[in-house]
Amino acid sequence: MNGPQSPSKGPDKFKSVFKISRRTFNYICSLVKEDMMAKSGSFTFSNGKPVSFEDQVAVALRRLSSGESLVIVGDLFGLHHSTVSQLTWRFVEAMEERGLHHLRWPSTEEEMMEIKSKFEKIQGLPNCCGVIDTTHVMMCLPSSDPASKVWLDHEKNHSMVLQAIVDAEMRFRDIVTGWPGKIDEWLVFQSSNFYELCDKGERLNGKNFMLPEGSEIREYIIGDVGYPLLPYLIIPYEGKELPELRAEFNKRHSATWLVAHRALARLKEMWKIIQGVMWRPDKHKLPRIILVCCLLHNIVIDLEDDVQDEMPLSHDHDSGYRQRVCGSVDIKGVHMRDKLSLYLSGKSPQ
Repeated sequence: MNGPQSPSKGPDKFKSVFKISRRTFNYICSLVKEDMMAKSGSFTFSNGKPVSFEDQVAVALRRLSSGESLVIVGDLFGLHHSTVSQLTWRFVEAMEERGLHHLRWPSTEEEMMEIKSKFEKIQGLPNCCGVIDTTHVMMCLPSSDPASKVWLDHEKNHSMVLQAIVDAEMRFRDIVTGWPGKIDEWLVFQSSNFYELCDKGERLNGKNFMLPEGSEIREYIIGDVGYPLLPYLIIPYEGKELPELRAEFNKRHSATWLVAHRALARLKEMWKIIQGVMWRPDKHKLPRIILVCCLLHNIVIDLEDDVQDEMPLSHDHDSGYRQRVCGSVDIKGVHMRDKLSLYLSGKSPQ
C-alpha cells in the first residue's frame, strides 16, 4: 500500500485491517486478477502514486469488511471516495464472474453424503441436507424516495431480505436476495428456484434413509416456524407443554438449526457492509454486494482460514425482528416429522 496506511507490512496488521489471512487474500487476488486488469482506467493515490492491482483488491475488501463509508476508507488509504466506490464495484463484478463456484448446491452423491453425516453428528438428525434461515439487510432511505414505502418492513425499517440455506460447516449452499424486507419468509421461499426444483422432484431427491422398522426418510432441510411444514422442509412442533417425544425433537431440531443462525451472524460480523444501515444503496447493486459477501464468507471456510475461529458466535443477526409464523402444513410433512421424532426418541440424547 502506498497510501497513509500500509497493511502489507506484517501479517498481524494485515489480518486486523482485512479480517482474512494473507493466503486467503492472495487466493482472492488470483480469482479476480484477469477481470479487474482487463478493465481500462488507472487509479492513483492522492500523493500521485499508482494504485497497484493488489492495492485495488485491498481497498475493496476493506470497504466490504469494515462497512465504513467511502470517505473514511478513502482517507485511510489516501484515495478519493469516488475511487473507493469504483474499485469496490470493479471487485464485486469480478467476484460475481469468477467466484460463483464457491456457492453451489452439492453436485455429487458423495458430497451430499458428507453433508448429511456432518448434520447427523450435531444432534442425530438423519438425512438432513441443509438449514434455512432469513436475515434483513438494513437501508437508509429518505422518505422523499418514491420507493421508500416498498422497502418498509414490519418493524418499520427499510430493508432487503437475504434467505440462505447452509450446510453443517456454515457454508452457504443456496441464497435468495433482492426482495423487500416486508416479504415474509415463506413467500421468499415459495418464489425461489430451490422451491420450484423441490416441487418438481429435482432437488432433495437423493438417497433415502432406511429406518429400522422398514420405512424411509427422504432428503430434507430444516427451518423455523416462519416456513411451511413440507415433506422436504421440517419445522419444529408448535405449542407449549409438548409431549416428551415432541419436546425432544424440538430440542434436537433447534440445536441443528443454530448452524444457519450462526452462519448469518458471522456473515454480518465479518462483512460489515451488510451489518449496519446502508446509506441510500442502489437497489439493483445491493443484491450483488450481498452475493459477493456470501462468496467471500464461503471462501474463508473453503480455504480453512483460521480467522474464522477467532470470530464470536453470539451475535444476533436480526435483532429487533419478531418471529413471524407461517402456519401452513402439508400432511406428508406431518408424517415425515412424526417419523423423525419417533426415530430420534429411540436414540440416546447427545
